[in-house]
Amino acid sequence: PGDRLNGFENGKTQLFNSRGIDKLGQNRDSVYFRDGVRRIDFVLSYVDDKDGDKKAERRREFEANLEKAGLELETEDKSESDDRKTYYLKIHAPWEVLATYADVLKIKVPFKASDIPKAREVPLEWLTHPFRLPDNIMRPEPDYFTAPFDKSKVDFFLIDDKDTFFPPSTRNRIVYYILTRCPYYKEDRKEKDKTGINRLLNNGTYTSAYPLHDCKYWKKAQDMQCESERYHLYKYWARFLCFYKEQPLNLIKKYYGEKIGIYFAWLGFYTEMLFFAAVMGVICFVYGVLSYEDNITSKEICDPKIGGMIVMCPLCDKKCSYWKLNSTCLSSWQSHLFDNEGTVFFAIFMGIWVTLFLEFWKRRQARLEYEWDLVDFEEEQQQLQIRPEYELKCTGRRLNRITQEMEPYLPFPSKCARFCLSGATVLFWTCLIVACIMGVIAYRLAVYAAFASIMKDSPTSKIQLVGSLITPQLATSVTASCINFVIILILNFLYEHVAIWITDMEIPKTHLEYENKLTMKMFMFQFVNYYSSCFYVAFFKGKFVGYPGNYTYMFGKWSKLRNEECAPGGCLIELTTQLLIVMAGKQMVGNVQEALLPLLRNWWGSRKGRSHPESTYSRWEQDHDLQNFSQFGLFYEYLEMVIQFGFITLFVASFPLAPLLALFNNILEVRVDAWKFTTQFRRPVAAKSRNIGAWEEILNVVAILSVVTNAFIMAFTSDMIPRLVYLYAYHPGDEATMRGYITNSLSLYNISQIPESNLPEAGENPSWFNSSTITTCSYRDYRYPPGHEKQYTHNMQFWHILAAKLAFIIIMEHVVFVVKFFVAWLIPDVPTEVKARIKRERFLVQEYLHNYEVEKLKMQLSQSFCLSTETASLLPSSPSKHQVLSECI
Repeated sequence: PGDRLNGFENGKTQLFNSRGIDKLGQNRDSVYFRDGVRRIDFVLSYVDDKDGDKKAERRREFEANLEKAGLELETEDKSESDDRKTYYLKIHAPWEVLATYADVLKIKVPFKASDIPKAREVPLEWLTHPFRLPDNIMRPEPDYFTAPFDKSKVDFFLIDDKDTFFPPSTRNRIVYYILTRCPYYKEDRKEKDKTGINRLLNNGTYTSAYPLHDCKYWKKAQDMQCESERYHLYKYWARFLCFYKEQPLNLIKKYYGEKIGIYFAWLGFYTEMLFFAAVMGVICFVYGVLSYEDNITSKEICDPKIGGMIVMCPLCDKKCSYWKLNSTCLSSWQSHLFDNEGTVFFAIFMGIWVTLFLEFWKRRQARLEYEWDLVDFEEEQQQLQIRPEYELKCTGRRLNRITQEMEPYLPFPSKCARFCLSGATVLFWTCLIVACIMGVIAYRLAVYAAFASIMKDSPTSKIQLVGSLITPQLATSVTASCINFVIILILNFLYEHVAIWITDMEIPKTHLEYENKLTMKMFMFQFVNYYSSCFYVAFFKGKFVGYPGNYTYMFGKWSKLRNEECAPGGCLIELTTQLLIVMAGKQMVGNVQEALLPLLRNWWGSRKGRSHPESTYSRWEQDHDLQNFSQFGLFYEYLEMVIQFGFITLFVASFPLAPLLALFNNILEVRVDAWKFTTQFRRPVAAKSRNIGAWEEILNVVAILSVVTNAFIMAFTSDMIPRLVYLYAYHPGDEATMRGYITNSLSLYNISQIPESNLPEAGENPSWFNSSTITTCSYRDYRYPPGHEKQYTHNMQFWHILAAKLAFIIIMEHVVFVVKFFVAWLIPDVPTEVKARIKRERFLVQEYLHNYEVEKLKMQLSQSFCLSTETASLLPSSPSKHQVLSECI
């Protein structure tokens, strides 16, 4: 022990000399104590205030207990801080503490260099060189076989230097584990609720608790012993100019921990897979553009001799006049860009793409689990960790049958009451969203008449110009979508607070249970909030209209709000407009919140950090000025991406360019998130996680639902099935052609039979309308004409089209689901190579542990043999004893 102590002192002196650090002129931009040897593993900050005596007492007890736990503390007085009022408590975990808790937490550490050969080089690998990062950045650690740390077998592991054996992320995880369990009550008054740093942060005893970044992000650390990993992450990962480069996932994991590493791995993989969906979407869109001139349907609508001669019935009561079909010429061309034969192929492709994405992600996740030593990681410890709020609010105690210890519990009546209140609150807010959607629909119905009245024939050329480019349907759809998006943002802001409140009110027992409950509530709400307007346009608008003389009204005839009709080109273009506005608007607002606002803060923080001399602006103060990374940090990042995933899968049949928009957004999202983590946030406490948690199940549900929604969109929202039925069953003549489809898809109604309440008011009819020569008007439906014995009832073509729509839904769903299940069965969740490596590593762990135990036993027996020999020289010999000892050896 004396030699080790002398060696420690000599090493400390050398470090003093090499770093040029002394107590008088120390470089405060350092991650070490004043002695320049002991590393700062955690920092607590606090200020004196009016309630100082009580808080000071808590701090004294807490810090005394930390020292009893083996941690070493050092305090920076407020006079040394930049604001002259904040104290900083620096914490260092010595080797004994790290070794003890590494054993408790079963942290895996290396015991042998890996002997598994690296993967062979892929043909044409040189093509990927522009996207690669330096090998020391991609693989900051050598490849080792690892085993859970055992303090009693220290010499079994590859320990070159005890000071650097545990990386900083592991050190801060261990210290945080101690901080969350350290009490702050006196020994003579044991109160179990007075435990942990989280309680002390909540009651204001400490203002913050965080591990330190290892250096500034814009330059390397001056201390050569420091890793400068933050600088490397910023240089090779966070800068936007690196958007085409691969992510240094191993370095992210090493610096931030596995939980954050898994998020960026998933986000990067999702972005890679979006590239293929975006390319296919662009191809389908280009097909729509190239087949523009072959669109006979739009040509007939725009033809003055066909569409210009068809008089359409008024689309609303009183304020809407008769109109000619060729007034929707532009919207019919726009609709063809997204509603064509390629759309069906793209909808089927996306159903298969979703399956490939989820299956390949499972394989990527399994590979990361092996590479990051998460294969045998058990989350039961985290699942069983009771939340401090649960212990505080649940005063009742009962015996735990497993641990045989008394633990707090929530009585069943209280649990039921809280559950019912929570369910009622969620139901109320869901109904509130539906009510807002109904309000937007009422707006559409009421304002449509105003737009129709404004955009009718007018002597003003400007009005005519606008009216020719923007139809009343398009103007109504765009304004309603914008209003709906604003309502979405307002409700989303309010419900975030409500969801957290009702989840807190339920008092979940564990942190995992809390996260899962909050995840389900937030996703359910945002699912209804973001998608309900798209569901209305896709599946309800234009489906329950009625016909002239028997129109359907939203709240009954007294409301005078007649249900909306689809344009002659179909409702798909309106669904595209709705999806584009909501999806693009959400991404734009999200990027402004994530990038622009922190950019201003970063500009000010950079000025402050770069203008302060390093001798005064310490590393712990620099990190204290950054934003705290909350426990919901990754939650909101996942939620944003999963909502986007819903947009590009649930309604992608209406907008093939949606994956392209998502791809551009995600390329920016990866770098914005990386920039925030490296420049804006304090260093999070490293946490382990094997997967993306409950989000994986949500993605699976959305993937299955997307097949159904896209099948229904193609059948009932798109005009594809009616066109195909006409092409193969109702076209005139022997040649299969779409000529005459427009006339065939419209029904006639006798104007003289239209009720007075549905007719346009005097002066609303256009100048070209002559009631004496125009006796019928057309409307979009398949009904018998006036004068027929079954006039105004559905004809056989309607039932043939309905049967074709239902058949298409069944066939498409079955084809996609069969392919999905076949692909899922064909692609194993864990790669064969990874399975072999896992078995190899487990075999080696058992073999080396066995050999280690045997060698250890031999040494113990040889020592005892020597000792017994020395004793035997003083006593009579005992042959039988020597014989037994030799047999044991």
